[in-house]
Amino acid sequence: MPPTPNHLLPGRPDPLGANWDGLGVNFAVFSANAERIDLCLFDASGRREIARLPMPECTDEVWHGYLPEARPGQIYGYRAYGPYEPRHGHRFNPHKLLLDPYAKQLHGELRWSDVLLGYRPGGGRTDLSFDRRDSAPAMPKCVVVDDSFAWGDDRNPQVPWDRTVLYEAHVRGLTMRREDIAPRERGTFRALADPRVIEHLQRLGVTAIELLPIHAFLQDRFLVAKGLRNYWGYSTLAFFAPEPRYLIESWMRNELKVAVRRLHGAGIEVIMDVVYNHTCEGSELGPTLCWRGLDNASYYRLMPGDERHCINDTGTGNTVNLSHPRVLQMVMDSLRYWVTEYRIDGFRFDLGTILGREGTGFDPGSGFFDAVRQDPILSRVKLISEPWDIGPGGYQLGNHPPGFAEWNDRFRDGIRRFWRGDAGMRAELAARLTGSAELFDHRRRRPWASVNYAASHDGYPLLDVVSYERKHNEANGEDNRDGHNENFSRNWGVEGETQDPDIVAVRHAVLRAMLVTVFASAGTPMLLAGDEMLRTQKGNNNAYNQDNETNWVDWERAARPEALALQRFTARLIALRQRLSPLRPPIFLHGVTELRPGLNDIAWFDQHGRAMTPEAWNDPEARTLALRRAAAAGDGSVEVTLLLLNADSAGHAFALPTPRLGWTLMLDSGHPEAEERPVLDEAVPVAPHGAVLLATRLPAA
Repeated sequence: MPPTPNHLLPGRPDPLGANWDGLGVNFAVFSANAERIDLCLFDASGRREIARLPMPECTDEVWHGYLPEARPGQIYGYRAYGPYEPRHGHRFNPHKLLLDPYAKQLHGELRWSDVLLGYRPGGGRTDLSFDRRDSAPAMPKCVVVDDSFAWGDDRNPQVPWDRTVLYEAHVRGLTMRREDIAPRERGTFRALADPRVIEHLQRLGVTAIELLPIHAFLQDRFLVAKGLRNYWGYSTLAFFAPEPRYLIESWMRNELKVAVRRLHGAGIEVIMDVVYNHTCEGSELGPTLCWRGLDNASYYRLMPGDERHCINDTGTGNTVNLSHPRVLQMVMDSLRYWVTEYRIDGFRFDLGTILGREGTGFDPGSGFFDAVRQDPILSRVKLISEPWDIGPGGYQLGNHPPGFAEWNDRFRDGIRRFWRGDAGMRAELAARLTGSAELFDHRRRRPWASVNYAASHDGYPLLDVVSYERKHNEANGEDNRDGHNENFSRNWGVEGETQDPDIVAVRHAVLRAMLVTVFASAGTPMLLAGDEMLRTQKGNNNAYNQDNETNWVDWERAARPEALALQRFTARLIALRQRLSPLRPPIFLHGVTELRPGLNDIAWFDQHGRAMTPEAWNDPEARTLALRRAAAAGDGSVEVTLLLLNADSAGHAFALPTPRLGWTLMLDSGHPEAEERPVLDEAVPVAPHGAVLLATRLPAA
């Protein structure tokens, strides 16, 4: 162990963070308004501060110093000196130990106490007061790391967008109930890398796993006080460090790299759900953990004319200030780090409109979008935005720039309403089936820009969509006030679980029909983990704080016959999507291209095989629809699919449009185990709440 140093060498202002060069460590941290920053070194336990060294240089607002002989494993933090003037946006308090915004590993856990606040709570001055207690004993610390890893022959799968099938999953929830995985490993990256988990993904045929946040995140104080947990993870504590709870030991960062390498080996991409719109520090009344103490006025958007208060476009208390070049640099550096060091294949941006909001409002040409789109590394990975927030003009579905896909909640709500039997849904369903062209068909965007889903982590899982009409969020501790009140769901006779075979049969029929709609639509399909095996949250539509069996995938339930049957059905659907090119058109179809006489690239029909008329589209009581799509193959032949949809409670015989003969019935949601068979009649029966997929190939002309 080298002797405790008494000073730092000047070092360099770049790169930011703590970077080991083999001989020592260069420390660099941005703060435009600090007057001094100290590097604090701790012993191996992280409990005792062994040195406090002023950063000797500040270049272009970056404080930096070099520590010879320091090496990976060194535990550290910062203290920042400057004005404590909340009304002017400044909240410097050197009594508060601060995390490095570029910390790549954390040591220890945060222990909630008022000592973490920069002010003294209580009294009339609240955050205008100043707290002099040392927060270091309650704080996690940063760790210097060595990023080397043996990647071997790893290759990113680089699945084309039009063949991408997303599987949204939670690292912990996916494996906590796997009895065939060692208890110590469940809920970790090591379990994610388990061959049995990967085999399940391969059997389904998904091409990408989209992980809920794996950045290190905070267990919010109000949840801890209630005995609850921040399960989803949308409360980032460190943008460069993996969540310690997903590691068997906090220093075993390479477990995530092993998982990525094994998933890549199985042809599966890894997408990270990332939260750059806000941090875990909350409002001006929140703790001082990192950015607030380093430079509150730079890192956060503050109210004009009243800089004491944070702008709260995110609903979490603060909004990250991506208009500041150094803050934007931090986000870009974080994204590139995950791609280059962890070989992540893409990102899903939480509250993505925040990232595109400039002083004048949302701008698809914002600094963030421009920076990502021109970046030689990031422009090549998959980029997905959640296109809404609670700020002004916060709903921007379809308005993101080229290169970004977007979660399409219009698709979710539209197909839920159609399949629960709402009136007048034909035209809405047609728009969603064809990639929501009215939203996305501009600036040469492609149908894959629409991420189509029937359920996600935020809301009901699919079984609950057909089992509950009212939210049941009592366990969240908010008197059932949280979560959406309108879920476009239907319980089909009984609220919640039931043994009534007729009700169960209808629910499963509707569920299968919705899955068919997701995978037979133009766009990028997304499946919520567990929906293929009848997972339920028992009516909780906002289970963000339920780190328990409410959220964990029930693998015992997954082994029941009805769940196994649904898994086979889902895998078959995904395989058909990959096999039949008309189900994944590379461009938006508008029915203007004729591939054969009387055969356009897309056409719509009623159950009688007649082309849809304006009157038919506007018939409020019609709950059937047929969609024919055609695509030219390389050998001159034409591949044609016909999707028959029946949301009625009675079965219907659908007359077949041109071509009337030569069809093969590929899949029938009303008879999910039935094999493919030739269609011998000019009419096809479709069961109540059912979907049927037909296909044919016309020879070269």
